[in-house]
Amino acid sequence: MGGILVIGAAYVDVVVDVQRLPQSGEDVPGKWRRTQVGGSAFNVQRALTYAGTQAALLAPVGRGQHATIVREAFRRLQIPILLEDDRADNGWDVSFVEANGERAFLSISGVERYWQAEWFDRIALDTYDYVYLSGYELEDPQAAAVILTALQRYPRLSILFDTSPRIGQLSSAVLQQLIRPGVMIHGNVVEIQRLGTPTETYQTIAKRLNALTGALVVVTLDAQGCYYVDQGVGRMVPGEATRVVNTIGAGDTHCGGLLAGLAVGQPVDAAIRQANQLAAQVVAQRGGALEVD
Repeated sequence: MGGILVIGAAYVDVVVDVQRLPQSGEDVPGKWRRTQVGGSAFNVQRALTYAGTQAALLAPVGRGQHATIVREAFRRLQIPILLEDDRADNGWDVSFVEANGERAFLSISGVERYWQAEWFDRIALDTYDYVYLSGYELEDPQAAAVILTALQRYPRLSILFDTSPRIGQLSSAVLQQLIRPGVMIHGNVVEIQRLGTPTETYQTIAKRLNALTGALVVVTLDAQGCYYVDQGVGRMVPGEATRVVNTIGAGDTHCGGLLAGLAVGQPVDAAIRQANQLAAQVVAQRGGALEVD
């Protein structure tokens, strides 16, 4: 089994409970729930670790109050810090969790927006088989160019592209570099539909993406489970029954569970069942990342 590299960010999440999100000009009451380290890449690495699969986390740690929180979390969880850069603090966000468990974010970017080509000189990309990459890191054209240029030097890498809620902000040039042979695509139904036309179903879009990439396409459908297309064939994998407390980290955890299964040679069906199980666990807890006991 080769290694897994998770590329992205470690954010500080300030999680606040609200009955509903405010409309413009409103003032709604909220209740602070917790402050935690999150970010898509961090949550994916935690899910992989929870599943018993080692994965390196390539997430920059900066300098400032939020970077201090991130650094302490890495130390506590025994996550090696592969990147340090003091030109900015780590990013942070306010995560609003509504009464139904749905979440919305207000994000303030940090050092994770300043990707540098030399950062990739510090790691041996050729030692990895799988790479996780989120759309969050590709919104900035300069950061996208740095990351994608580094990855394209190693065409044998199996990339899992997690579309993210920011998929609509990615340039067409970046999308063309991602929707290519060998790149797996993962997203929720809203995100996947943004890669198609308004009249297309998510199934049609997923099959078209699979035809373009020749690789797995996964569409998460919340409690219904997951739809995927592999080798031109679409299938459903039912979801796991659970009580939803908070949906922060659900998609990230699903990506981690999927990669953990694929990396040990599980069939796609089995890997997605594992991903569904881990996602059901994380939405039933307060935190956005699974922690190993």
